[in-house]
Amino acid sequence: MSTEVTGFAPAATTPWKRMRHWAIAHAVDDFYQGLVPASIPFFVLERHYSYTAASGLALAATLGCSLPQPLFGVLADRRSLPWLAPLGLTVAGVGAGMAGLAPVYPLVWVLLLVSGLGVAAFHPAAGRAARQAAGDSASSMSLFATGGSVGFFLAPVLATPALVALGVGATALFLPPAVLTGYVLWRHQLRTGGRTGSRATGSGRDRWAPFALLTGVEVVRSVVYFGMNTFVALFWIQHFGASRGLGGTALGVFLTGGVAGTLAGGRLADRIGATRTVRLGAAAAVPALLLVRLAPGPTTGLLLVLSAGVAINIPFAVLVKLGQDYLPTRPGTAAGVTLGLAVSIGGLFVPALGLLADHHGTPAAMAVLCVIAAVATALAWFLPEPDTTA
Repeated sequence: MSTEVTGFAPAATTPWKRMRHWAIAHAVDDFYQGLVPASIPFFVLERHYSYTAASGLALAATLGCSLPQPLFGVLADRRSLPWLAPLGLTVAGVGAGMAGLAPVYPLVWVLLLVSGLGVAAFHPAAGRAARQAAGDSASSMSLFATGGSVGFFLAPVLATPALVALGVGATALFLPPAVLTGYVLWRHQLRTGGRTGSRATGSGRDRWAPFALLTGVEVVRSVVYFGMNTFVALFWIQHFGASRGLGGTALGVFLTGGVAGTLAGGRLADRIGATRTVRLGAAAAVPALLLVRLAPGPTTGLLLVLSAGVAINIPFAVLVKLGQDYLPTRPGTAAGVTLGLAVSIGGLFVPALGLLADHHGTPAAMAVLCVIAAVATALAWFLPEPDTTA
C-alpha cells in the first residue's frame, strides 16, 4: 500500500529519528502498566491485603486502561488534541507512583484506576501519531510497539529492587520519568506544530468486518501472552523444581524474546506483507509453546521459552498497523482497540487459567495455552489483505 493511498507520509529521515519520541514515550507509559503487577505483592506483604483485594488492584488498573481506550480513540480521530498523549502518559505515571504512598486501600484503588485512565488516553493518540510518523513502514511501527514491550520488561527489573529495599512507597521514585517524558513529548508536539495530533487521516474505505476478525486474533494472542507472562516462572518453579531466581530468569528470557519478536515482525511485514507475517507468527507460536511444555529441564527450556517469546510477539506491531489499514480514516480508534481494549480483554481471561492451575497444576495451564495459540492461528488464516484502492 502506498503512502499516497493511506494518506500517511513519513519524513525523509531514518526510522529511529522519526519514531524515537513515540517509542521512548511508549516505553515509559507501559513501564507504569508493568509497575502495577510488580508492586502488588508488596501491598500484600506490607499492607496485609488479601489475595482478593490484590486482584482488585489489578482489576482497577485493567478497567481504567481497557474500556475507555476506544472512546479516546474516537476523540483523537475527531479532534486535534496534541496534548492528549503527553497528558495521558503523565497521569499514568503519577497515579501508579502515588499509589504506594496512599494510606488506605480505597485510595490505592482509585489511584491505580486513574493510572489506567492515563494509559487509556495515551495509547490511541500515540498510536495514531506514531502511524503518521511511520508512514507505511511496518518496521517503523515495530519500533513504537517495541517501546511498549521494553517498558513492560523494565518494570519488574527496575522496580523490584527498589520495592525490596524501601517498601511499597518506593513507587514514588518512578514519578519523575512520567513528568519529564510528558513534558518532552509536549514540547515535541509544539515543535512539530502539532502535526501528529492533526485531524488528517488516511483515505480509503473502512472495513469493519476484517477489523473485527483482527480484534479477535489480538484478543486470543494476548491471552497467550498474558498467560505465559503469569505462569512461565511458576511452571519453572513447580514443574521443574527450579529456584525462584531461575523462574524469574525464565520470565525475563520470555520478555526478551518478545522485544526481539516485535522488531522481527515489523521487518518481516515490510518484506512479505502484514497478513502473511501475522499468520506466520501465529503458526510458529503453537510448536514453540508445545516445546516449552515438553522441555526436558529448566536450563534447556530457557532457549525454548526465548523462541516462544519471539513467535508470540511477531504479530504484535503488525496487528496494530494492519488494524489501521483496515480503518484508514480512524487510525486512533484502531490503535485504541488493538493496543488497548483487545490486549486488556485478553488479560481478563488469565484468572480462568489460574483456576485450572490450582486444580491441575501449571503443566495443564501451559497445555491449554498451546490450544489457545492454535485458535489464533485458525483465525489469522481468514484475515484479508488490506485494501489498496483509494
